[in-house]
Amino acid sequence: MTQLQDYWSPRRLNHHTEATVADYALHEGLRLALQEGLNSRFSRHLKIHRALNDGLTAMGLSIYHAGDHEMPMVTCVQIPEDLDGDAFRAKLLRNFGVEISSSFGSLQGKIWRIGTMGYSAQKGFITNFVALFGAALLQSGISVDLKAGLDAVEAAFTTPKQTLKTLEV
Repeated sequence: MTQLQDYWSPRRLNHHTEATVADYALHEGLRLALQEGLNSRFSRHLKIHRALNDGLTAMGLSIYHAGDHEMPMVTCVQIPEDLDGDAFRAKLLRNFGVEISSSFGSLQGKIWRIGTMGYSAQKGFITNFVALFGAALLQSGISVDLKAGLDAVEAAFTTPKQTLKTLEV
């Protein structure tokens, strides 16, 4: 850490070849988070997470361990039966330019992981994602209620603001 401090200091001492772009990216990401305010950022991520979960649930999909092991920046949704999850992910990326993750270990082929972090944690991105995701599911022969999903996302943004316990920073 001391060597990295020398790099960030006015001396700019580079003691080894490092991925300096990653250092700058971390610096910029932290700057943006602090500029927004940590509690505001946490609240935004939680609201986006709930809107996405509401939308997916309203479409008829199941959230993996809803309310149990959730993180407000990753939603885990169960892959519908009779659907090849990897083939669907490839089609979603190829046809719609949307990428989601599969899982690994005992959950491989059972759940998808949908990230909502940083800049992508915005109403417009989530609304577009639900629309494209639902359309791709319909094209793949999976019966979902796309209108209900979009309505649920919209409702999540028109209901009173949800509270988040304030963290002491």
